[in-house]
Order: sequence, then structure tokens, then C-alpha cells
Amino acid sequence: MGLMYQIPVVTANQLTAEEVARLAQDRDTGQDSQAEMRMRLYDRQGRVRERTMTFLTRHEAGNTKDRILVRFTYPNDIRNTALLVWEHPDAEDERFLFLPALGRVRRITGAEKQESFVGSDLSYEDIGGRNVADYTYQFVEEDATWVAPDGAYYPAWRIEAVGKDQKMNYPRSVSTILKEQLVLVHADIYNHRDEQAKVFEVTRLDQISGIWTVTALVMVDKSEQTRTELETLSIEYNVGLTEADFSRRRLEMVPGQ
Repeated sequence: MGLMYQIPVVTANQLTAEEVARLAQDRDTGQDSQAEMRMRLYDRQGRVRERTMTFLTRHEAGNTKDRILVRFTYPNDIRNTALLVWEHPDAEDERFLFLPALGRVRRITGAEKQESFVGSDLSYEDIGGRNVADYTYQFVEEDATWVAPDGAYYPAWRIEAVGKDQKMNYPRSVSTILKEQLVLVHADIYNHRDEQAKVFEVTRLDQISGIWTVTALVMVDKSEQTRTELETLSIEYNVGLTEADFSRRRLEMVPGQ
């Protein structure tokens, strides 16, 4: 995230699959952003629970200090639960989960990064981003097409990612990345038995302040027959967030107290 990479048209087809994955990860998403989001969790009977959250991000040149802070605002049983992510390009990302009911912070280890994020079908890795270097890549299809929910067609790549650590819960995925927008819009995610375990799909893509923004998505768990929908209610880019907004102290600071 953070910096925008321009792909020369004459060399676009000469990119390796790993280079495409890095381009998608490092696409332009502004210096920082502040969003309000709604999460809906559906169980196998179709019953739904709703949550709302704030989502803050900050990026710096060179992608050395990317930061994410997610804080739930509703309902009361999860209110003020927060996740802080410090991304590191050459080391394991650091993830901290604040549990207000216990008044403590729990560190999320690397082995837990594919575990469920607070009971949803999304993982900590889905929320905080994954390290490109943890996977190997190859093209499945270099001239694919993604059909958006509104019927529009977009040129895309389809890329297979295989985890270098085969102890991962989901060691393989096949992702669709738009060539012009550099946005990951679909992924088939496989378990250790190479069964399709999850499906990720972007359901709305908008250009906001000149930045391509995923404003609605869904993650479906095929085995559990559950799904999680995440919708952006509002978002602002380049609002002036600072390093202090992503500190351990800010993580544990309950708004209004």
C-alpha cells in the first residue's frame, strides 16, 4: 500500500506474477485514510449479526511503516475492541488485539494470522494485509476478464499464490487482479486438502478522490456455510493522520473516557 506504480503498456505483459502481486499491494491508496464500515455476519441458517467499525490507515514512502487501526463501535458486546497492525516489509508484521472487557492487549502471532478475525469469515491477514514474500506466485491466466456486478468488463490477471509455510490454514489461493486499477477483486482460497474453502469477491468498486476503492466485499466460508459482508459507509483520504494515531497507547484508549 501507499505508493502508486505506473505500468508501461509495452512491458505490462512482461511482468512476473510476483511483480503483479507487489503492484497490487503497493498501489496508490493515498498517504492515509479514515473510514466508517459496516460488517454483517451470516450464519448457516441465514441469521445476521451487524457490527460497525472505524478503519484508519497510514502509509509512508518506501512502505516501511504502514499502519492500520480498526476499532469496533457497535454493538456493545464488542464495542471498543480494536486491532492495531504494524506492517514491516522485511520482517513479520506485528498485530495487537485490544480486549476492553479484560482491559488488556493480546499479541496475534504469525501462526494466528489466518485465524478468524473476531468471529468473522475474514482473517487477521485479510484485514491487515499479507506479506508478499511469504508466498510464491505463478500466472494462471495472463489475459483474463473480470465481470463486475454492474456488468462492466475489466482486463485482469489470474495469479496463483502458494504459501512457503505449508502449515498455513490456507496455503493456496487463486486471485483475480485488475490490470489498470491494480485491485484484487476475487480470490478462491484452498485448504490443506486443496479443497476450495473460501471465496472472496468485491461487490462494489468506486473511484473516490481519484483512488480506486473497494466499497463492498463478501467472504464466503464454503465448509461452514457462513459469509461476512463488509461495506464502506464513508471514507476520506489524506486527512493528516500521524504516527501517534497508531501507537499502543492509542490502541488502548477508549473514546470518550
